[in-house]
Amino acid sequence: MGLNSTKKIAWWRKVFGAQPERSPLNKQKSQQLIAELSQQINNLNDILHSEDDADMNYKWSSSDAIETEDSGEAGVGFKGLQSNLKVSDKIKSDSSVEVTEASRRSKVNYLHRHMLDFRRLFREISELAGTDAFLMLDDLYHIRRSDQANVLDYFHRATKGNQVWLKAGTIRHRTDWYLHSDPPKGLKLGDDADEIDLDITLEKFSIAKTFLSNILHEIAEEAGAPSPRNIMADTAMDRLVLASGGVARDFLTIFRRSVEVARERGGGFRGPKIGAEDVNRAAGEHDSSKREELKRDTNDERERLERLFESVREFCFNTGSNCFLVERDWNQDGAKDIEELVDLRLIHRINPRVTVRDRAGRLYIAYMLDLSQYTGDRKRRGLNMISFWSKDGSEQLRKARLIFAERPIK
Repeated sequence: MGLNSTKKIAWWRKVFGAQPERSPLNKQKSQQLIAELSQQINNLNDILHSEDDADMNYKWSSSDAIETEDSGEAGVGFKGLQSNLKVSDKIKSDSSVEVTEASRRSKVNYLHRHMLDFRRLFREISELAGTDAFLMLDDLYHIRRSDQANVLDYFHRATKGNQVWLKAGTIRHRTDWYLHSDPPKGLKLGDDADEIDLDITLEKFSIAKTFLSNILHEIAEEAGAPSPRNIMADTAMDRLVLASGGVARDFLTIFRRSVEVARERGGGFRGPKIGAEDVNRAAGEHDSSKREELKRDTNDERERLERLFESVREFCFNTGSNCFLVERDWNQDGAKDIEELVDLRLIHRINPRVTVRDRAGRLYIAYMLDLSQYTGDRKRRGLNMISFWSKDGSEQLRKARLIFAERPIK
């Protein structure tokens, strides 16, 4: 750890492009906090690498030796004779005490015992800065679901009332924020915390297209590269938005690979520009990374989700459509698994409210199978790619044959 003073103008301009307007922090207090934070981190590392739930025995012993002496002197006279008498008495005593204590090491108990220490540290950090502090937890979904609410609850208690904002990054349907226990654990969305959706989905296709196009144009302009409009065919941008599912990271990854694909084919009858087929091939190659994420991020649920995903793929191939419908009131567990596949970007939600002609009174959610499953090396001829963002595409979604899951019809 270290400090970069506001007086180091060159450093601030290099990193942030500007210099601070406020005065520097109290150096002595800053160094004290840095030292204490380092000590706490070292203590936590020691606890981390120690064995949990281990039997511990402690023994203390002490002994004391006390020696006391009483003495006296007396004079005796008798018929001209004088004599002095001395009397002494020594007493020695020994005492010893031995205390044995047995306990079981618990890492969780250690954290709870030091809660007040951590709260004080957070408070002193925000007081030193003279402004709010931020504590960020990323990839929360990598923690076991049974532990997630407890982790959030702990950090919420450590930061609450200390001018500290707690931010947690995670995947929505792979996270349990709150447990209805006694006492309740975790964060209750809407009460204790607000949800911020960072991805623009395909439900608002035109907004997603504008947003992603602007990102690409700004990057190209900053890099001094040609405008994307000059190197992409008209249909390529729509296909690129579909392939990304509205996720900026996937959008840029697939675009980069599309450029490479167009260069590798060397023009030909399709011309030098990036076309929809180039995007299709790039999207197909992106499947391997998504499959790897499925294996890495799902743990115990992997087999169940893989079976469901294969069922969705086969359904789409059999119906000859890249889209399918799930009734909004379908069983809760099944709907939750579908949404987990959405979070894994293997399927994409495209319309939250679809009515089907011969299903009066029922509402359905429309999803699209990820483009990587039927393009590139996995190209499926005869598969109808519905332009769901258009008026004609919206009508095509209302067909009963696209229903993948619904309640029994009475």
